[in-house]
Amino acid sequence: MEKKESAFPLFLVILYLFFEYIRPQTILPPLKHLHLPAITIVLIAIVLFISGKLSIRDKQTVVFLLFMSEMIVHGPFAVNNYWAFQRFYEMAITFVAYMGIINIIDDDEKYRKLIKFWIIIFIFLAIIGIINKGVGVGGFIGDENDFCMAINMTLPFALFGIFSASKKTNKIYYLVITCLFLASILTYSRGGFVGLVSVLIYCWLRSNKKVALGVVIGLLVIFALLAAPSSYWDRVRSISTEFKDITETERQHGTGGQRIYAWKLGWRIFIDNPIVGVGQGNYPWHVGKTEDEMGVQWQTRSLAGRAAHSLYFTLLPELGLIGTFLYASMIFLSLKDLFYIRKVLKSRKEIYSAEESKRIHYLALALEGSLVGFLASSAFISTLYYPNFWILCGFIVSLRKIIRERFGDVNMKKVEFANSY
Repeated sequence: MEKKESAFPLFLVILYLFFEYIRPQTILPPLKHLHLPAITIVLIAIVLFISGKLSIRDKQTVVFLLFMSEMIVHGPFAVNNYWAFQRFYEMAITFVAYMGIINIIDDDEKYRKLIKFWIIIFIFLAIIGIINKGVGVGGFIGDENDFCMAINMTLPFALFGIFSASKKTNKIYYLVITCLFLASILTYSRGGFVGLVSVLIYCWLRSNKKVALGVVIGLLVIFALLAAPSSYWDRVRSISTEFKDITETERQHGTGGQRIYAWKLGWRIFIDNPIVGVGQGNYPWHVGKTEDEMGVQWQTRSLAGRAAHSLYFTLLPELGLIGTFLYASMIFLSLKDLFYIRKVLKSRKEIYSAEESKRIHYLALALEGSLVGFLASSAFISTLYYPNFWILCGFIVSLRKIIRERFGDVNMKKVEFANSY
């Protein structure tokens, strides 16, 4: 009799996601003294070593390690060694979590449970965001921009869930969740609005039920118009007015103009250090010097010590062309995996039932939509070292490995069947 596999490793992965996103230690400060997130990561690492499942052969894993290797090189030479180490340390923790996902979540049942609890975690997070008027629970989802980015990444799972679900009750469940996520996004974040629009447009373009999804999106727009306060729409309208003529003068007011100013500084830092950049976490420590070289200031004061407020203008100056190439490779390989999943589902219909195939097809689209939501929202916030993107890559690699294993099983059965005659 085959020994039943322990559910403990899956529990650890879900527990990590809970601690990372819900952050109960910020809601109940005494929990900080227990160091539960750190203990969870250590346990995941131990489970990986003793399980015999640890593998680093996946291309994304190799790229991830190369990305971290560049960060190691920067350590001794960065202007601010402390922040270079802190960013590397954060990425090392995320790497352990990523490895846990791609090696522990290795079958369909585990993956269904992972996505189920992933959505539940964000239901709680959305409720907290609504109560806090768009502010998250702290850390990398602390302010309204970070919070909306995280919700935008999860919205496609709910939106496509409406169409993948077979039962009416499940469709209603996903529709309610979609409205809940939307309500939590409609706060104060303009970057969140840009990410939201990008996600909705993507989902509509990728769906094979454009009329039905168009109706759903139309209802969501009506819901947004009724649910969002007038101050939110004033904030959204300020996007065009605040950025008007920004290229003609640096004498602007508001966060939009300040971001453009910070991006120009980031571009200059990149031009001065194009190959490897100035090191992770070190953009803020080169701002003052760059301002002096360019002879500029932001409204008579320096922005030295401030973040770039953009994934892209953090990546370029801090990790240069090498880091940018590696990061772009992670995106490319993830998209390639999602294409592979959809191709296999379409060409090898014997692998899954029609219902399961439809569910996984929409899940692959949701993962792709999540990537779109992250990349669009991150144009205005410094998310490079946040775990969101890397965890999403883990989700994608895990699903591809599961599909490939099933595909391999099918091929093996066909070979055995042919040899028997």
